[in-house]
Amino acid sequence: MPMKSLTAFAFDESGAVTVDWVVLTAALVGLGLAVMSVVSGGLENLSGDIKDQLEVDHVNAGFASTSTSTSTTTTTD
Repeated sequence: MPMKSLTAFAFDESGAVTVDWVVLTAALVGLGLAVMSVVSGGLENLSGDIKDQLEVDHVNAGFASTSTSTSTTTTTD
């Protein structure tokens, strides 16, 4: 009797799907980590460039003040 249950256990494929999903999930997590490590270097450089450009550019928070100049018109008779 124990030999029959051992043989049935060896040929049972109900857990194979679970193993497949575990392997696929691990592969996706590994791929995500690899992509993140490759992209993070470029993002750090880009964010540094943006920071430097924003420090150089001066943005006025208010409206531009314009001086009111009176125009003089001369009339000739």
